[in-house]
Amino acid sequence: MLILISDAFDDKLPKTLGKYGEVTDDHARQAEAEVILIRSKTKVTKEYIDASPKLKLVIRGGVGLDNVDQVYAREKGIAVHNTADASSVAVAELAFALMIALPNHIVRADATMREKTWAKKELKRTELLGKTLLVLGMGRIGSALAARAKAFGMKVLGYDPYVYFTDAAEMRSDVDAALGEADYISMHMPLLPATKEFINKDRIAKMKDGVFIVNTGRGKCINEADMAEALKSGKIAGFGNDVWYSDPPEWDTPLLSAPNCLFAPHIGASTKENMGRIGVIAEQIIATYKAAK
Repeated sequence: MLILISDAFDDKLPKTLGKYGEVTDDHARQAEAEVILIRSKTKVTKEYIDASPKLKLVIRGGVGLDNVDQVYAREKGIAVHNTADASSVAVAELAFALMIALPNHIVRADATMREKTWAKKELKRTELLGKTLLVLGMGRIGSALAARAKAFGMKVLGYDPYVYFTDAAEMRSDVDAALGEADYISMHMPLLPATKEFINKDRIAKMKDGVFIVNTGRGKCINEADMAEALKSGKIAGFGNDVWYSDPPEWDTPLLSAPNCLFAPHIGASTKENMGRIGVIAEQIIATYKAAK
């Protein structure tokens, strides 16, 4: 059995998986691979699947599966798994770091000091204590973020069409009304037809003036042009973003010229600890697959 590690994983993983078959990172051998491990970079499209005649198992190191044509994979008898249990802490910590950094002007404070500018009067901070956070998507990551927000004394609301009750947040069924309650909004939605451009000018109009938004879910859940306009007008006080329409993004995206933003290159899941957890889950999936053959 040939196992192709198509994207970046823990350096120890090839040796760990060696007990189950031959392991390679040589993309030229894709057609030989029975098992392929991917993250965000590799797109398992219909064309990719057709070019992989021996493929039986795809493992996505991470949560979202929008880079895999799951319908066509099922038609071809290919099992698709993610490693959803691994990434909660890593992504939640980054989302919370962005939530802290934005109202505290961490990046601007550092930059002005390096420019030898004393900007003490210009950098007006606000606190998280007592503020209301709306978490859009109350899965593992959203719940992990909610726990951190509560520890900082925030009121936490949640919206998720598949979650009715949870100890992690006060659930809201009317998302538009909930948007109007929030001082902070953190996005943890999968990319689906119903969530594409979920945050747009119409929903932004329903928000409080001066709201902060963080997106570590999926880039296309936000209309970038509408977000940029709201940042320029001050309707949105700050935007922290780790996810883009593509990796890397088109460099002419209007977000990059918008004010009061803090950006990251899709590093939410890229902690040493998380990569280790992904490897453990990937090994378990492969062991189960091989035992069932």
